[in-house]
Amino acid sequence: MAYMYMPGATAVGITYDGGVVMASERRIAYGNFVVSKTTKKTFKITDFVGACCAGMVADMQVLAMQMKAMTKIRKMELKREIPPNSVAKMMSTMMYERRYYPLMTQVIVGGVDGDAVIYTLDPLGSVLPDDYASVGTGAEMALGVLDQEFKPKMSEKDAVNLAVKSIKSAIMRDNASGDGIDVLVVDKNGTREFTAN
Repeated sequence: MAYMYMPGATAVGITYDGGVVMASERRIAYGNFVVSKTTKKTFKITDFVGACCAGMVADMQVLAMQMKAMTKIRKMELKREIPPNSVAKMMSTMMYERRYYPLMTQVIVGGVDGDAVIYTLDPLGSVLPDDYASVGTGAEMALGVLDQEFKPKMSEKDAVNLAVKSIKSAIMRDNASGDGIDVLVVDKNGTREFTAN
């Protein structure tokens, strides 16, 4: 019965015309027990790359902290911004190196390097590029909305509204998701974070 203590969550990433929107709800639940209602699962990695997660938030917090440090060092070496695909590959390598004691988190990495791109990473470090993605126990419900309503080259406002709508649909049916929505927007001007209801 250990499976019932795997934490649930819902996170989504969507590309739009000029940027990326990442959103996640704030609840941490183990089985039927709600541990927290205020946990942030969106992370700014660099000025132009962000991430969101589902699963063990502690693992993602450590991964995000290490990635922030590694990207700062890499930026000083290269004297330019680190593109999102490089961040995803670095994160993938770190996760694969720990494959025997994996970081129990699913991650969506997204950002802007000319084009807006997102990548989904599983606990073993597989990197899957896509235009939109969802991870976590509420992913099926969120993808039901995203599959129907995603359009290439959407406006930022439409992408934010779609991200929030998809998370809300997951909250309606997934008891491990809920308690507000954090949104992270990344575009050519940098990152912005806010909370949606």
